[in-house]
Formats: sequence, structure tokens, C-alpha cells
Amino acid sequence: MIDIKPYHSSGSKKKQIMQMFDNIAKSYDTLNQSMSFGMHHIWRKKAIKKLNKNTKDILDIATGTGDFAITAAKYTNAQITGIDISKGMLKIAENKIHNKNLKERISLTLADSENLPFDDNQFDAITAGFGVRNFEDREKGLKEIYRVLKKEGMLIILEPSTPKYFPLKQMYNLYFNHITPFIGGIISKDKRAYSYLPESVEAFPTSKEFIMQLAEIGFTNSQYTSLTFGSVALYTAIK
Repeated sequence: MIDIKPYHSSGSKKKQIMQMFDNIAKSYDTLNQSMSFGMHHIWRKKAIKKLNKNTKDILDIATGTGDFAITAAKYTNAQITGIDISKGMLKIAENKIHNKNLKERISLTLADSENLPFDDNQFDAITAGFGVRNFEDREKGLKEIYRVLKKEGMLIILEPSTPKYFPLKQMYNLYFNHITPFIGGIISKDKRAYSYLPESVEAFPTSKEFIMQLAEIGFTNSQYTSLTFGSVALYTAIK
């Protein structure tokens, strides 16, 4: 596995990820909205719609500014716990949840996805929006997810992906590898954060490889769905 770090220094990937998201927290939502052309709302809605209507407890891994948790609150009746290692991102999430009057539905915790502070078999479902590729040890993180998920519970993962076919592949690569780092660097004042993004996507396993890894962890019925012409991958799996 290629170890891609945001800042190419000798520090641990986990600490660099924490620093990176603290750095870009204030501009994250603005950039996410503009660079996804607003499609991130649709991706999350499609993902949450995969859940059983009777889902009662959801853990949102790498919750960031809380958008996946907020979407889950909109389309389910579940209680949602969001975790992240970035205090800066969680502060933004807290404000959004307060403004949407969702404090009774969503709780936030500063926690590490690879060392989850929860009991075995605690959650009916686990979501992870654009965060798994940031794990320092992906296998350890997925094993932790498996541990705290109830039997027959569902895992839902969204990750950026690369279109396979001409001309979308070429257009996407131009936008993702050149325009995104340029714009992201200007607005966030952290160019490396938005150069790391395409690097981390390129280093992530193919859909077949990732489904195989989920199976090795113990998940069953793992499925891959391509969204928006292959620019986003939606994975679902059952414990």
C-alpha cells in the first residue's frame, strides 16, 4: 500500500491529516460545494437511501463538518454519532448542527477511526464519507468499523474515484489534478491539502481490490456503485 501524506514530511500520516483538516476547516464547505458543483448533496442522499428504514443508531466516521450526519438525520429517524480527529472540522459541524436544531439527534466526538471508543456490536449502520482513504492504517480502521457494527448491520462508504472512459477521464484529470489544487490553494491557503486530494485518490485501491479487502475483514454482500460518470464510488457491505 502506497503511503500518501499531505505534507510529504516524516511525521505520521494521522497527525498530518489532523493538521490539514484543521487548516482548511473554515473554507472546507465552500470549496466542497463549488468543486463538486453541488453534487455532494446528491451523493450523500443516494448513500443514505441504501439504509434500512428501521435503522436506529448510526456512526458517521470522519464526519468532518457534519454533512453526512445531517443527511442521515434528514432521511432516517436514527440517532447519529459523528466522530473526527480534527477539532477544527468538528467546531464547524457543531455550529451547523446547532443551527439546524439537530442537537437532540446528532452527537459529536473527537475520536480516532482506527481506535473507536465504542463497544462491540453497537451500531446498526456506519457511514464514512470521503474519509477512508485518509486512514493511516486502512485495515485497522476497517476492522474497528467491523467490530462496532452490529451483526447484519450496513457499512456505507463514499470515496472519490476516477472516470475510466474518454473524454471524461481526461477532463476529470485536468480538473482534479490542476484546477482543484490551484483554486483550493488560493481559497484555503493550503495548496498541499488540495494536491494531496488527487494523490490520495490515485493511491486508493480499485473497486475490485477494495471489495476484496472488505471481504477479507469479514464483510459480506459488498457492492460497488459508480456515481456521476465514475467520479465517485459508493460502497455498501453487510457484517
